[in-house]
Amino acid sequence: MWEQFSYYGMRALLVYFMTKELLFGQAHASFIYGAYTAAAYFTPILGGMLADRVLGKRRAIIIGASVMAAGHFMMTFDALFYLALATIALGNGLFLPTLPSQVGDLYARGDARRGWAFNVYYVGINIGGFLAPLICGTVGELYGWHYGFGLAGIGMLLGLAIYVGGARYLPPETLPARSTVTTDAPRGLGRETILVLIGIGLAVTVFRAAYEQVGNTVALWADSGVDRAAGGFLIPMTWFQSLNPLFVMLLTPPLLAYWHRRAAAGMDQAPLRRMACGALIVALAYLLLAAVGWTANGQVTGWIWLVLFFLVLTIGELFILPTGLGLFARLAPRHLGSTTVAAWFLVTFSGSLAAGLVGSLWSRFAPGAFFALLALLSAIAAGLLWRLHRPMQAADRLHAMTPASSAP
Repeated sequence: MWEQFSYYGMRALLVYFMTKELLFGQAHASFIYGAYTAAAYFTPILGGMLADRVLGKRRAIIIGASVMAAGHFMMTFDALFYLALATIALGNGLFLPTLPSQVGDLYARGDARRGWAFNVYYVGINIGGFLAPLICGTVGELYGWHYGFGLAGIGMLLGLAIYVGGARYLPPETLPARSTVTTDAPRGLGRETILVLIGIGLAVTVFRAAYEQVGNTVALWADSGVDRAAGGFLIPMTWFQSLNPLFVMLLTPPLLAYWHRRAAAGMDQAPLRRMACGALIVALAYLLLAAVGWTANGQVTGWIWLVLFFLVLTIGELFILPTGLGLFARLAPRHLGSTTVAAWFLVTFSGSLAAGLVGSLWSRFAPGAFFALLALLSAIAAGLLWRLHRPMQAADRLHAMTPASSAP
């Protein structure tokens, strides 16, 4: 929760800080935003390998959290801006893939609760994502951007303290061993599974090119195209970034109950079909914004439309993102857990980089046309995920027949 508080606290301020404080142009700020979020999700593939082969999961998380905290505090100095972004990205590389891998370690491989656990985990981290724009965003917007960045660093230190204090509740960790990794890797991921995961990665890259605009061009539109007045109170623009994690917390329990009832009735939806439905729902969210943009005719529109957008977008997100993370974790070999989960975050890297490039087009399109483009990208991702369902079934059968290492 506190790691997400620090990340989303800084992210809620980043594009505004660049355009209002550093006076970057919109296209340049959007590209830097995309490049930073991409770097934050590229380093986990290296950090996951270090955690699996050298450091061990606990040491990787402690080192990563410490480095990230230092980077957040460096953000309080304008002269260290780029170095601070690089420092946060490096620390994130050790932290991000290792923590969800430890969630997977809490369950045996055949335990049906393993998949549900990642939705519960997703709610937990979104508590931090909800609080961050309200606290860091408000402080940064009203009292100074650097104070908001400093609060993000404090949040990261709190997360580190909680992890160290509660580490005794985690299952015993097997320290990295070269012989174990070498023996287990070929038995964990077959060629068919790897090809399917690459296909999923390409589809999710296209999806994230649209989804990641929520903190980029959608945030810019919230500042310039939305009437934020509500009963004589001007809603801070960063508060809208809290809607997504708020809806994650509110919607996850009923969605989990619905999926559980369907599974009990033998009608559980296949993971890739569920992910495809999620991408289509996100496409509908962007179509809503496109319609609002077209009808506004250059005028500001009511903030309620932005709330409705985040509601629909979050429903789609819950169908696709936790499901994809759980899918990668389920297919991970025992001693390559962090590395395989890191591959999921590598997809976020490519998607974030694509989002930065797409976001740089914002000033060249009318808002309605730009949001329609994002809807099209989400629909394309849905089609790709739907087509991968049968290959995934075949890879799953092969994976089930392959001997795995012993369960915890």
